[in-house]
Amino acid sequence: MDIQRITLTGKHVRLEPLDEKHIPGLAEIGRGHDFWKFMLYGEMKTEADFRYFVDDLLAREQKGTDLPFTVIHLATGRVAGSTRYLNIDRPNRGLEVGGTWYGPEFQRTAVNTECKYLLLTHAFETLKAIRAQIKTDSLNVRSQTAIERIGAVKEGVLRNHMITPDGRFRHSVFYSILDSEWAGVKKKLEEMLG
Repeated sequence: MDIQRITLTGKHVRLEPLDEKHIPGLAEIGRGHDFWKFMLYGEMKTEADFRYFVDDLLAREQKGTDLPFTVIHLATGRVAGSTRYLNIDRPNRGLEVGGTWYGPEFQRTAVNTECKYLLLTHAFETLKAIRAQIKTDSLNVRSQTAIERIGAVKEGVLRNHMITPDGRFRHSVFYSILDSEWAGVKKKLEEMLG
């Protein structure tokens, strides 16, 4: 899997490689929301918090474990959120799609569906991945429902998988999509976007 920086564009969103220039837009759309309690960065309230977020993801990209994107909403030209490939496993042709968040006005819209469509299409059809995983906090029922709706297979729960910034022991629910399942998942995503 030759994973390089790339821009992925659909009808609703453009996934641009994450860059420091995105910090103000990410801070504007993402600060102070309750979804951060499910993620590993803790409360995100200031532009400095988002600078740390971007710096951390760019460092992970340099190590080769992640490929982060800023999500741009095409109709408005605004930053809608962020998503990425993470836990990239080149020898075993696997990766994770995650670290995803959107500003509230972009939640429950075509934005997330199209982001997943673009990322998974690129993973399976260009990178030739044989496995894509998605994980979420066991407390994040809305996320679990969305992942199951696209046809990902629930594999199980890793208990005490992570410690969140507030000290909570997070159980993570893991899902996967295999290359042999991609055609069916792709069809569901296209119907949802249709």
